[in-house]
Amino acid sequence: MDFGGRGGEFDDERPSLRAYDLPDLPWERVAGRLEEISIAILRFDARVEASGLSDGWQSRCDMTEAVRAIILDGHLVDVGDLVLHDAGMDVRHPTHELTRAAAALRARRTALARPTPWPLSIDGLAALRGIGPMRGEVDQGRRKRKPDPQSEDDDLSFANDADPWKAHFAEIDALLERTDRVLAGETPLPRSRPHFVYDPDHDEAENEDLWLDVVKRTSHWPAVAAAAVAWNAWLDLNLYTRLPWLGLIVAAAILRARGLTSRLLPLAAGFKQSRFRPQGREGVLEKVEGFCAVVEEAVAIGNKDLDRLILARDLMSRVTAKCRSNSRLPDLVELFLSRPLVTVPLSAKLLKVTPKAVDLMLAQLGGALPRELTGRTRYRAWGIV
Repeated sequence: MDFGGRGGEFDDERPSLRAYDLPDLPWERVAGRLEEISIAILRFDARVEASGLSDGWQSRCDMTEAVRAIILDGHLVDVGDLVLHDAGMDVRHPTHELTRAAAALRARRTALARPTPWPLSIDGLAALRGIGPMRGEVDQGRRKRKPDPQSEDDDLSFANDADPWKAHFAEIDALLERTDRVLAGETPLPRSRPHFVYDPDHDEAENEDLWLDVVKRTSHWPAVAAAAVAWNAWLDLNLYTRLPWLGLIVAAAILRARGLTSRLLPLAAGFKQSRFRPQGREGVLEKVEGFCAVVEEAVAIGNKDLDRLILARDLMSRVTAKCRSNSRLPDLVELFLSRPLVTVPLSAKLLKVTPKAVDLMLAQLGGALPRELTGRTRYRAWGIV
């Protein structure tokens, strides 16, 4: 399996590229544990697929994982704020922490938007970081025509004679054109970066190549072991210090690329629940065991959330089975199953109905209505917890 490197493989311009030393795993001691975790992941994936709640579970998982990832970084973000921010319904100006949570949510969605192993390529990593196009290509419809210096219509020196705003719009178009070229990889990003923010001795491009080489060299290993080694190499190489949550996302992408699951597991939740905290002094066996504990907790959390969704769907389906064929109540139920939190304005916007219609549908659910989370009268929210 070719996960790709910078430009597909390492070129001859950097012959002194060092290699990351792969650990010598004690296979006799870890083989049973790896098989146990792999079977648990396969069973969970099959259970999610059979439940018919795959999309709803993944959508809820992505939002809660984004919040947990920011919490692991030492910041607190309310999941309700993230849900409203994702729908473009912020009740206040987004904070820096909320913006980072939205970036983590976008990265998880980006990792699922393309088939594997694209997220584990150099273009995929750039897209996960938010500096590259999500699909590895630029939307040609958004590209502006380059100004022709030989054309009088494109001559900026005469733009103000006809329209005083034409020159300003032309400058904006030129800026957008340069931005598109950078995002498409046609123009390299500047190498000079402020030293008070970035370590001048930290070669991020080389570390990317080293990590991608680790993924490629472990492609024939058991999936859980390959993901554990890749995650440990990510931490050792200190990749993307400003995006500490990205390491767990790519570890989940490796499990998805290896065919154990078609989803991204909630590894941030598993890491938060487990007792494993890498300090850099652990042996190889402790590191693999720690990652196995993280995956095991993630699968357990995923199963519990799936149980809640199945129970809530069964309760609400008894009400929707009696409604009219043109009722929007089933759509409201799907909204509950795909969001950690639902409010009346959010439902009205996504379902394209009036808030009064949402109030009537909530009353129609009766005892099957999910739990109210706020306990207030001016701002009410419900969610499956």
